[in-house]
Amino acid sequence: MKRGRFGSWLAVLLGAVYFFIPLLGTFEFSLRYFRGRYSLEAYRIVLADPQFAATLTYSTLLALATIIVGVVLVVPTAYWIQLRVPRLRPVVEFITLLPLVIPAIVLVFGYLRIYGSTSLLPLTGGERTTDLLLMFSYVTLALPYMYRAVDTGLRAIDVRTLTEAAQSLGAGSSTILLAVIIPNVRVAVVSGAFLTFAIVIGEFVMASLLDRPAFGPYLQLMGANRAYEPSALAVISFAITWACMGLLQIFARAGVGQTTGAH
Repeated sequence: MKRGRFGSWLAVLLGAVYFFIPLLGTFEFSLRYFRGRYSLEAYRIVLADPQFAATLTYSTLLALATIIVGVVLVVPTAYWIQLRVPRLRPVVEFITLLPLVIPAIVLVFGYLRIYGSTSLLPLTGGERTTDLLLMFSYVTLALPYMYRAVDTGLRAIDVRTLTEAAQSLGAGSSTILLAVIIPNVRVAVVSGAFLTFAIVIGEFVMASLLDRPAFGPYLQLMGANRAYEPSALAVISFAITWACMGLLQIFARAGVGQTTGAH
């Protein structure tokens, strides 16, 4: 028992050292804007840059749209597969894994080929249509994470019993999905949503090749032309990610608390 606890704490310590020492080094370097003393000048410059707020706002709005479309696409599909056609789960899992196998640059060149200005369905001719194409591209990238999060949540509950109980009370399909299934897999949906948010905020290839003012290309541009500001941006990006993880924990605890109270 003691050896097991020691090994667990040692693994946690090594993991913390592996992740936090580079971050601390990045943070310390970001404070060296003025030679001989520490300063938050790099952070002031980044936060005062209009492009920082503009690109972060753009990526945040795009992330929210991606999350909404992903939930609308994945939750009914995963629910229907588990309830009606469980034999198709391996096929759907294989399809949702494809974005992990196919590089993002291959996907975006395929989109440009299919939806370019010379195609039958041009989506790159205007800003709004290009934003729409980029949003659907992000839905594709986040599909493996969103689907697995929702599928895991659905496997943790008795979908068939809940559905039959709701049907016996006269509930329709939409009512069952919105009022019964989604509240029971809320933690899983939130997990997939924040993973999607993290992917969209840091994505570079698709936004760059589609020439959209996203946060990922802004990070790359700062890293290519500045010295201390990219380190500040890296720390800010980590802070945003940690904030998402903190919100995830809050939603997860709230969901567990409500479930316990219901029982």
